[in-house]
Amino acid sequence: MNRKKLQKLTETLTKNCKHFNKFEVNCLIKLFYNLVGDAAERPGVPIGLDRNAFRNILHMTFGMTDDMIMDRVFRGFNKDNDGNIKVTEWVNGLSLFLRGSLEEKMKYCFEVFDLNGDGFISKEEMFHMLKNSLLKQPSEEDPDEGIKDLVEIALKKMDYDHDGKLSFADYEKAVREEALLLEAFGPCLPDPKSQMEFEAQVFKDPNDFHDNMNP
Repeated sequence: MNRKKLQKLTETLTKNCKHFNKFEVNCLIKLFYNLVGDAAERPGVPIGLDRNAFRNILHMTFGMTDDMIMDRVFRGFNKDNDGNIKVTEWVNGLSLFLRGSLEEKMKYCFEVFDLNGDGFISKEEMFHMLKNSLLKQPSEEDPDEGIKDLVEIALKKMDYDHDGKLSFADYEKAVREEALLLEAFGPCLPDPKSQMEFEAQVFKDPNDFHDNMNP
């Protein structure tokens, strides 16, 4: 991408991006094109990160290991559902992923956990996610029973209107009272350590952006 195009893209994305300054947006665009690599050169191929490439980044960079959650994070970034994360989706997605406000993160996590997109996290969905994310413990007991108990505990703590499922209002209230419940059903945000490492690595080359370095 030539300098002029990069500059224009940086300007456009910075305007719409809440949590990154111009320098940071510029770094993320460059990183995106490095990650896409040769695919960017192929005519007729949409430029973007497909599911596998993106999951690889989530795994290698942010230490995610849960297939189901990584798949849901991919969907969270890939707003138009075309199977390809484009540069705009990349920058906007990372803006929330790395620096989103509590409101933004709650909305995002809820969407990740609402597997069928019906606006509720059902018992089945909780069971499915907890079963998937908990390490398989070798024990005499039926592990499913333990997970069912966890689902009941989660409902007891979070289901304020007692309808046997979590609406966004239930979830929001629970998280505001107990921040740890934000990722109650699986780690779908980067942990602080990998977030800091990622930012330190990516945002380190100010070259001609000195005037935009104000935090």
